[in-house]
Formats: sequence, C-alpha cells, structure tokens
Amino acid sequence: MIRAAIAAPLALALASCASVPDAAPHPEARSYAVTPDAMGDVDAALARAAADGKRVLLVMGANWCHDSRALAGWLETPRFAALIAEKYEPVFVNVGLPQTGDGHNLAVAQRFGLAELTGTPALLVLTPEGRAVNLDTAATWRNAGSRSEEAIYAELAALADAPAAAAAD
Repeated sequence: MIRAAIAAPLALALASCASVPDAAPHPEARSYAVTPDAMGDVDAALARAAADGKRVLLVMGANWCHDSRALAGWLETPRFAALIAEKYEPVFVNVGLPQTGDGHNLAVAQRFGLAELTGTPALLVLTPEGRAVNLDTAATWRNAGSRSEEAIYAELAALADAPAAAAAD
C-alpha cells in the first residue's frame, strides 16, 4: 500500500518531464539552484534587460528533470551563449515538482500570466517591462530533451525579436 502511494506521484512526476531521447546526444547542466529570492532574481534580470535593451529568458525547471537539464545544457554551449549574450538576460528558477503539488516559486510563473505549470521546464520570454512574448508556448518546453539543437535555437532566435503579446483587458 505504501509502495503504491509513493509510486503513483513518482510516475506522474517522471511522465511530466519525460521525453523520448533523440539519436543525437545533448549536453546536460544543473542550473536550477535554489535561491532565497527567486522573484528578486527575476526583478534583477528585468532591470538588466531594460538597461541593455534585451529580453529576459525566464527558464523554470528543476535539477531532477532530464528535460530541464537538457535545455540548460544547450543554453551553456558556445552557439547558444552567443545568442543569449546578444539578446537575453537569462534567469533560472527552480520550481520543484509543481505537477505533484510540491512546487516552488510558482508565483514567478503566475506573475507573468502562466497560471499553472503542468511540467518542467517552462520557458517564458519577457520584455523588459515584464510582458510575456510567448505565453502560448511557454509550457511546451517540457520535451526539451527530445528537441533538436536547431529547433531550440530557431525558436529562441525568433522569440528574441517577436512582438510582445497584447495586454489582456
């Protein structure tokens, strides 16, 4: 009975971050440090973005998640690092296991209009004013480990210059 009670939430957590590995290996990183003030980290990134004419790349993931580590690993490679240095102020927020009720820093996602995190990672691109550019696709990154390098790069390059979503009335 206890085994079943533990197995069900664990299976749900793994399924929400599961992807079918592609033939090409991808780098993995552990960039989801727990900080004492995740919202403050986001505010600092917004301030830097405003000063530098960039956008904020808000990556919400967790170290336990293969897809989160895969995305963070790609972002650390020289190709992606060049794009990020030119166009973005990155900030990584540890969100724990939101799909099992053990989420952390969920107010960060909610602040920018992402009401629910059903898996990790989630990626939001924000204007320096804090308007989400890709609210409609932010939660689709939970398969980052199975995306190709080209697909990830193309989407991030497009989001760097995409118009911000219209403000809700």
